[in-house]
Amino acid sequence: MSVRLSEDAAWAVLEAAHTGIFTTLKRDGMPITLPVWFAVLDRRIYVSGPSKTKKFGRIKNDGRCSFLVESGKRWAELKAVQVNGTARMIDDEPELKARALAAIGEKYAAFRTNRDAMPDAVRAHYAASTSVVEMTIAPRILSWDNARITAPAG
Repeated sequence: MSVRLSEDAAWAVLEAAHTGIFTTLKRDGMPITLPVWFAVLDRRIYVSGPSKTKKFGRIKNDGRCSFLVESGKRWAELKAVQVNGTARMIDDEPELKARALAAIGEKYAAFRTNRDAMPDAVRAHYAASTSVVEMTIAPRILSWDNARITAPAG
């Protein structure tokens, strides 16, 4: 039995995941990997954040990126989906940006820190303008679910 997930199952894992690991490239080609909150819409991944963050600057310079979600503590529970693709800023597409922000907002509403509980500098950082990135996925999805491995009978 294969541990690889079908394309539909891989997208279901992506959609259900809480935190994604988003990798972008510096100008010198060095990868920078960060945990992010995200939403999946129409088989594309959307990430938002303060417009002045470095990850958005890196995307403007080089849209190549990768994205990983994973779960499981024991070897037999490990499940992950890793995709490569191209990211682009969608700030100049107000309808798509609003749709992505609404999806991200709904997904994480129960997990957000109340802004009044944040230090002033953090609150100011997140009060700045928000940008949204859309990641278009390359055709090949790398996935595995170790729970699909069964021990032989006997």
